[in-house]
Amino acid sequence: MALDGAFLYAVKNELTQLIGGRVEKVFQPSREEIVISLRTKLGSKKLYISANAGSARVHITENKPDNPQTPPMFCMLMRKRLGSGKLMAIRQDGLERILFFDFECINELGDIVTITLACEIMGRCSNLIIIDENGKIIDSIKRVDEEMSRERLVLPGMKYMLPPRDDRLNFLTAEPEEIAERLKATNLAELSKALIRIFEGISPILAREWAFFAGRGVYLQSDTIEGDFLDRLLYIVKKTGQQLVSGDCYYSVASTKEGLLKDFSFIRLSQFGNLMYTKELTSASELLDYFYTERDRAARTKQRANDLFKLLVNLTERTSRRIASQREELAACAEKEHFKLCGDIISANMYALKKGDTSLTADNFYEEGCPKITIELDSRKTPSQNAQYYYNEYKKRVTAEGVLAVQIEKGEEELQYLDSVFDALTRADSENDIIQLRLELREQGYLKYSGTKAKPPKALPPLEYKSSDGYTILVGRNNYQNDQLTMKFAEKSDIWLHTQIITGSHVIIVTDGETPPDKTIEEAAVIAAYNSKGRGSNLVPVDYCLAKYVKKPSGAKPGKVIFTNYKTAFVKPDEELVNKLKV
Repeated sequence: MALDGAFLYAVKNELTQLIGGRVEKVFQPSREEIVISLRTKLGSKKLYISANAGSARVHITENKPDNPQTPPMFCMLMRKRLGSGKLMAIRQDGLERILFFDFECINELGDIVTITLACEIMGRCSNLIIIDENGKIIDSIKRVDEEMSRERLVLPGMKYMLPPRDDRLNFLTAEPEEIAERLKATNLAELSKALIRIFEGISPILAREWAFFAGRGVYLQSDTIEGDFLDRLLYIVKKTGQQLVSGDCYYSVASTKEGLLKDFSFIRLSQFGNLMYTKELTSASELLDYFYTERDRAARTKQRANDLFKLLVNLTERTSRRIASQREELAACAEKEHFKLCGDIISANMYALKKGDTSLTADNFYEEGCPKITIELDSRKTPSQNAQYYYNEYKKRVTAEGVLAVQIEKGEEELQYLDSVFDALTRADSENDIIQLRLELREQGYLKYSGTKAKPPKALPPLEYKSSDGYTILVGRNNYQNDQLTMKFAEKSDIWLHTQIITGSHVIIVTDGETPPDKTIEEAAVIAAYNSKGRGSNLVPVDYCLAKYVKKPSGAKPGKVIFTNYKTAFVKPDEELVNKLKV
């Protein structure tokens, strides 16, 4: 894992600005997340702590917590124990992946006591533990009983014990001779793996970076490293330690060329070469906030709205199958003229037929040269009844052709609507967004009403951006908000944008009667492309026109509009630009 003890050391140094701050509020956005709001000399700061196995971390966050309506029991306990508490110290034992936060609090008897939060950042064993002044566990965000672990129990009332610790070197204080001796004693051939074995608090990415620097790209073995290679290794280890202690770090994130975030570190990353992109951020907290927020956005949304994803997938598949079946029926209707022809020929040769005949072979007077045609007959019917059968089949197909065309058109509109809801769901980044989508699906008849009388939360306002030229750009979060933004809020002189063919949000440039520069329109088009299904494409067509040319057809589903007098811009979705312009 990238959040090793060394990176946690950098985080601890950053968090010293919180010392002296008092607890204002405590939130628990999810089962394994805690946000503590502290009032400090620098203003209000939010301390984020996660014990999630895949994203355990602790740092200052700028994101607004998305809280449940009813706080969980652990959150209530923290509010009771830490309410108005003062943060006195932040401790770390060497480079262990544990930070201790000591709070000066007042207990039920009015006495001043020290309550400690132990933030253990250890992968699947991560935990957040509340410890009283006697070193006993008050409670933890994840309780560990005998069935889960026999080595270390984490239960209320028990004495807090540190996790088992291996005999490893702290690279901040280790001597070069000691490092060289440990390397030769390891049985691992690969240098990076040996470094992880002998040093505490370093992640694979840091070990690989050291090995890459020492070997200049050449593969090195731990038990045979010597000469210049060993000197370079000792140099980079010492330099990294100096950077970490002084705070002169280079917080970098490595991502694939497709934009998938892979890893991060507090030093420059050279091991990937041109295979990955690196992005620099200004602080450890900003890096962790950015990395995990972006990486886990889709995962969190999928977890919270898993039932909606399943519902939309099932509805889409069912609608697609229905449309395919209707298209087959419509194709069969193309034979309607044959049934009319058969009825006409039977009527013309009625004199030559009698009940009991199984077929009729006669001249086809509709074709040039009157070729012979054989028509099947029902022996149980009279000639007149056979003719009427073919006429009835002709009428059925004529009627079905008109009905099926309408049904297929409605089905395609339904598919487009479901696709737009699915797209909005993939971009939902808060519980409120998901709730609004649930309400929309209920009102459209796709979800049953739960029967609860609880008032739904107020919808969030549209996403707001500010162009480089100072124009406000608004983006709808869902189909209902798209309609409201376009049909009610937008003035006739405002500019409306939407991705061509691709599902996405409605975008409005608030012009106040002015003509915005081309740069503003281009930036709004980039925002429209980014807030659409084409977010991952290289080039996205975006249509734009004055809002007065946008109309909503009668009876159309939410988000469906028609527009005229438009132009098209081709832009590339740019996440960095969109985040820069976001208010």
